[in-house]
Amino acid sequence: MYRRSYFRYSWTSTGACYGLPAVRRRRVYPKLRYDMDPLDGGSSLGANENAGECNKFYKTYSRNGLAGGILVLWCRHSVCLGFHTIPIAEGRNDVFSALYTHFPTAPSIVIYDFACQLASYCFVREAEFFSHTRFLIDELHAQGHTRCGQACFASNTMRYDDRVRAANTSAAECGNKGVRRIRKSVSYMRYDHALRYTKVYLDIWNRMVVRRIANISQ
Repeated sequence: MYRRSYFRYSWTSTGACYGLPAVRRRRVYPKLRYDMDPLDGGSSLGANENAGECNKFYKTYSRNGLAGGILVLWCRHSVCLGFHTIPIAEGRNDVFSALYTHFPTAPSIVIYDFACQLASYCFVREAEFFSHTRFLIDELHAQGHTRCGQACFASNTMRYDDRVRAANTSAAECGNKGVRRIRKSVSYMRYDHALRYTKVYLDIWNRMVVRRIANISQ
């Protein structure tokens, strides 16, 4: 176990704010060539090799060079579980690190727009931790994954898994759409102000979602 001093840093200084405290540190895997590269290998041929058989992953992230921002983890009800800032560009490491460092046990199901590539990324690094996790592509982003196996799609898993059938696979997209409302505002703020503003916004968002769920259940 790591020293407690590692977990004492404030979320305002680390840029990572999660409901669950950090339980472990993200390890470094020196034998993996692009392990710490935020672009998953950069925009060169290396990124295409890392993309495996998924041509959509390469076209979306590597060629377009998406800018940074925040990565938010959502539950199936569009409740924010936490977020962290992304300085350069979103990559598989952002999702992997968030799950590995803040979840005592890996979730049984992870729905992500590039789950086909996230699965291999996680299994290569922490196979035991993610041994009981299924990575699925949500229905909204399934188009374009023409080379990915059928087992990657949530729409296929729904046929035999009631949990996936009952879940809103686009919950994260709904939440991300809500976060876009503050994009322009935070772009004019200092980093620390933007971080606090985002947290307050997501706290209010969560409260409204919980109240709406409570009203529906009554």
